[in-house]
Amino acid sequence: MPDPSSPPSGFRLLDVSIGAARVSMRTGGGGQPLVLLHSLLADRTSFDRVLQPLAASHRVFAFDLPGFAGSDFVDGGLPAVADRVADAIAALELKAKPVLLGNGYGGFVALQAVIRHPELADRLVLADCGAAFSEPGRAAFRGMAAAAEQGGLAAVADVAMRRLFAPDYQAQHPELIAQRKERFLAVPPRTFRTACMELAGLDLRAQLASVAIPVFVLVGEQDEATPPAMSGELAAGLPRARLRVLPGCAHVPQLQAPELFLHTIGGFIA
Repeated sequence: MPDPSSPPSGFRLLDVSIGAARVSMRTGGGGQPLVLLHSLLADRTSFDRVLQPLAASHRVFAFDLPGFAGSDFVDGGLPAVADRVADAIAALELKAKPVLLGNGYGGFVALQAVIRHPELADRLVLADCGAAFSEPGRAAFRGMAAAAEQGGLAAVADVAMRRLFAPDYQAQHPELIAQRKERFLAVPPRTFRTACMELAGLDLRAQLASVAIPVFVLVGEQDEATPPAMSGELAAGLPRARLRVLPGCAHVPQLQAPELFLHTIGGFIA
């Protein structure tokens, strides 16, 4: 497999400074800007299978979210992470508003960023996220944070893989699962624990009506991390949203079924 630390062909590393802090990303292509924000259980390399097709029509920016890889950690919880992303987009001095696409945790960040900065984006794609977790979902995040506190990320790595991919898919793709587990274990434990506790307390439902831009909500039918019911509730609360359930997919459809993912979002981001 390609070295996931190396940018895909045609992409380069770009760092932007927000005061003394750094936000790192990979960028390539040309056209309307498209900002990609990754899941907590993955990283920016979870978009590698779709970067080059997207770069044929868009100028793509695949962020390392704050606290991941080359991007500095930020205190203040999810609102501060969203503000840091918004500041990084502003620092790019783009000539057009970007399409903002978030997967999992990146979707929550994207939604929070648009709520806090209404002029930030032209359109929003939210893949496998929601506005609030059920109590069992909140308990799962608190449990993962506690387990990681005691035993490091290795203590939750198998749980993380199950939340990313359905069991049948894992059995059929052991090499990919091993690679994704390695990438997960590279996440700084502080970043993971902090994000888990933020997601455990998150509730954006009352703020959804303020999102005026078009939103495309999609979710894998087998997603255990953010089940389809969460995406249904999210889409119902947004004024200009459409919803699509992706058959056979779990939490990272762009990694599991890149062609289906690209086909599904293609008309919306065009």
